[in-house]
Amino acid sequence: MNQKEEKSVQPEELNEQTAEDTAANENVAEDNNTQEAEKELTPEEKLQQQLAAYEEKIATQQDQILRQAAEFDNYRKRTLKEKAELIKNGGEKAITAILPVIDDLERALQNMKSDNEEVTALRDGVELIYNKFLKTLQQEGLEKMDTHEADFNTDYHEAIALVPAPTDELKGKILDCVQTGYQLNDKVIRHAKVVVGQ
Repeated sequence: MNQKEEKSVQPEELNEQTAEDTAANENVAEDNNTQEAEKELTPEEKLQQQLAAYEEKIATQQDQILRQAAEFDNYRKRTLKEKAELIKNGGEKAITAILPVIDDLERALQNMKSDNEEVTALRDGVELIYNKFLKTLQQEGLEKMDTHEADFNTDYHEAIALVPAPTDELKGKILDCVQTGYQLNDKVIRHAKVVVGQ
C-alpha cells in the first residue's frame, strides 16, 4: 500500500514540476524574444521610435493649446457681450424707479379735463412736461407697450382679471389695460397689467 500511495503522489509532484518548468521556459523565451527584438533594432530605428513618441506628444500638446485658445476666445466674447448689455441697460434701475412718476403724470392729465381756462393752461403745461419727459426716456430706449386689443402674451402681459368677451373675436385678447407696461431696449422692465377676454 505504501508503494501505491507513493506512486499516486509521484504523478502529482511531476505535474507540478512540469507546470513550473513550462512557466520558467516561457519566461526565458519572452526574455530572449525581447532581447532579440532590442538587438534587432538599429540606432536609426530607435531614433525613429523616439521621434514618433515626441511627435505624438507634440500633437497632444498642440490640441490642448488650441482648446484653451478656443475657450479663452469664447470667454472673451461672452464678457464683451455682457459688458455691452450692462452699458446698454445700465439705467434700467433708475428708469424703473421713474415709471410710477409717469403713471402719476398720466393720471393728472386725465383728471385735468375741464373747460376752465386756468385748468386748461395748467393741463397744457403738464402735458408739455410729460411729453418731454417721455421723449427723453424714449431716447434712452424706453418703449410703451401697445395693448389695445392685442393678443394676450405672458412674456409681456400680466392678467389681473378675466371677463367674458363681448364678441368671439375678442376671446384671448386684451380688453383693458390697468397699468401700462414698458420695455427698455426690447427687454421687459414692467409687465402690462391687463384684463383679458374669456
